[in-house]
Amino acid sequence: MSLIPHSPGAASPLQAMKASLHPAAVSAAKPRLLVAGATGVLGNEVLRRLVGSGRYAHTEVLATEAMATSLSGVGIALAGAPAPIEAWAVRPLPAHTGLIMFEPPRLYYGRERTLWTPTPAQMPELARWLQRCGVQTLVVVVPHASGRLPDALKRGLADLDEHAVAAMGFERVLLVRSARKEQAASGKNLFERTAAWMLSVLKFMIPAAEQPVRPAKLAEFIDTALAMLPVGTHVAAPELLWQANQSTAAGWGGQRDGAIGGNTMRQVVLAWLAATHNPEQNSPTDAVPARPD
Repeated sequence: MSLIPHSPGAASPLQAMKASLHPAAVSAAKPRLLVAGATGVLGNEVLRRLVGSGRYAHTEVLATEAMATSLSGVGIALAGAPAPIEAWAVRPLPAHTGLIMFEPPRLYYGRERTLWTPTPAQMPELARWLQRCGVQTLVVVVPHASGRLPDALKRGLADLDEHAVAAMGFERVLLVRSARKEQAASGKNLFERTAAWMLSVLKFMIPAAEQPVRPAKLAEFIDTALAMLPVGTHVAAPELLWQANQSTAAGWGGQRDGAIGGNTMRQVVLAWLAATHNPEQNSPTDAVPARPD
């Protein structure tokens, strides 16, 4: 006779033991992340933020040669360069989320010199390869010069390459229009430095909403948006990123919705997504359906 009391509706100790031997049936497997262009300050911040979120089972970073990584759960995926991207072999294990960034590597970091960074012209081919690798959610951080992006392109698709990516059939596409910081003039000749100095006065005429966003805040925006993004193609305009840059540090946990003291990143993303689905509050170009009816 058993000495363990139990109610008629409770599971038996034998059933509990069997359940403990099959933990995979209790929780769903986490998705995998594949990153192209994890270089520069922005690439480093975004990679650390997404890896630290704990939402991904494993993260792979494209590189030109094998190397050890210091982040737990991060591995190296060897790029097929210099062969064309269309000839690259797909990854052995499918990835659910793909991330493309174009910030050049910092040459004084030896590790970053081995990471593979795409060029904007390679975006369509790279997106097709990521799709063959199983990617369903694609994020592209699209850099542009501060104050030089026409208003008509801030919230919509800017060129044929972006239209092509949006039409590939991804479940979710997020284009982040991030203003790039000006390059230092130390490596330029005298005439280039003089021209850069004369043009530098124009930066004071650029609205604050179109200034570059802090990499840590941009990484937080991408992380938060990925956790909440609905199906479709979405464009994060510079003004939205400026709002994200002003968000409080409470993030997901410390501050409740509607609390006094500024909007959290979650509130900024929620308001943006609500506006993109309300044609009376926003332009329909803010969210172009990935698969139009």
